[in-house]
Amino acid sequence: MRAVIQRVRRAQVSVGGETVGQIDQGLLALVCAMDNEEPQLEWWAKRLTHLRCFPDEQGRMQNSLIDIDGGLLLVSQFTLSDDGRKGLRPSFSRASDPAIAEAQLEALAQRCRGYLSQVETGVFGADMLVELSNDGPVTLILDHA
Repeated sequence: MRAVIQRVRRAQVSVGGETVGQIDQGLLALVCAMDNEEPQLEWWAKRLTHLRCFPDEQGRMQNSLIDIDGGLLLVSQFTLSDDGRKGLRPSFSRASDPAIAEAQLEALAQRCRGYLSQVETGVFGADMLVELSNDGPVTLILDHA
């Protein structure tokens, strides 16, 4: 799996003009299942929910989503599988089979719900519009099997 995580003041995802997921302060995670491999879902869930990227009273990144009671918006994004080292046309050959990826991302959302009260998702495979108010900006990239 690979993810791009952005700290947000608010974020929402819409499909066909209808909002399907939204959060206020929290994290927007664009996530890609890759190589048809079984990801370590507990590692991912803990990383997303316990990642200390929110400021404490001194402005240091010491707080997690759990500490601030923030929301998590998970959005599938197969384009993160692009290698980018060859040619000028993106290659998504490392993206997992859609059926495998959908099941893995749903399982990840369920695990995250074990830690957080608000976990929202986009619609797998849909053409989505993602809107966000970036906070910081803080953007992190996670890559892990």
